[in-house]
Amino acid sequence: MSELRSRKIAMTENEVEERAHAQVFSDESDAEINTPTLSRRASSIFSFSAPPLEPPNETDIELFTSDEYHFSMVRNLHLADFITMLNGFCGFYSIVSCLRFTLTEKPHYVQRAHFFIFLGMCFDFFDGRVARLRNRSSLMGQELDSLADLVSFGVAPASVAFAIGFQTTIDVLVLSFFVLCGLARLARFNVTVAQLPKDSGGKSKYFEGLPMPTTLALVLAMAVLVRQGLIMDKIPLGVFRQGLLFECHPAVFVFFLHGCGMISKSLKIPKP
Repeated sequence: MSELRSRKIAMTENEVEERAHAQVFSDESDAEINTPTLSRRASSIFSFSAPPLEPPNETDIELFTSDEYHFSMVRNLHLADFITMLNGFCGFYSIVSCLRFTLTEKPHYVQRAHFFIFLGMCFDFFDGRVARLRNRSSLMGQELDSLADLVSFGVAPASVAFAIGFQTTIDVLVLSFFVLCGLARLARFNVTVAQLPKDSGGKSKYFEGLPMPTTLALVLAMAVLVRQGLIMDKIPLGVFRQGLLFECHPAVFVFFLHGCGMISKSLKIPKP
């Protein structure tokens, strides 16, 4: 009887161990399935149908965070990261060109500002392509991309708008709202990208709100205004309550609407 009882106890212990092992294996499998895959250009309107890259391995992470080497951060940046920073440079140079225009009133400076925003778009397009051609993902790729997009497609277009005549207090508040909407939109993307519905290739099925590069439509419209000389006191729709409280240019509310579109949760734009 005691021998039979010992066998039952041993069988029970074995079953408990097997169940525990199965549970651990199941948890590890779920963790592997639910681990978000790093996509180098997921935030861009130009991320067409290319599959996401594999996430950085432990060696990359260790090299990036190591204090054993001088300039470890710079040494571990990838070629695609440098291209992304060129996008940020274009945005900054566009802002500087706007400042030069406000100081000198020479139109070629504001035209240069438009040019560098569109040049930034080119770098925004190619950084992801380079990352996939080299089959290398980056620890800072997505964050760098978001920051560069904010400068080139958020702050720079608002600076152009101010330079060409949207300079009343209400105008500046609306332009500030536009930039902050872009900032919030990019931050929301970085937080929620792993939870967005994915297609069979692992890419998000749609954009939540207008992507940042869509502000190029506003830049193009302002370039047309500059080309036709419709700036400063010749801005279309004129000035509302000129010289009075709440003076503003009605045309500036295009930026307000675009900002609302960027932070919209219900506006879902299918990816091409």
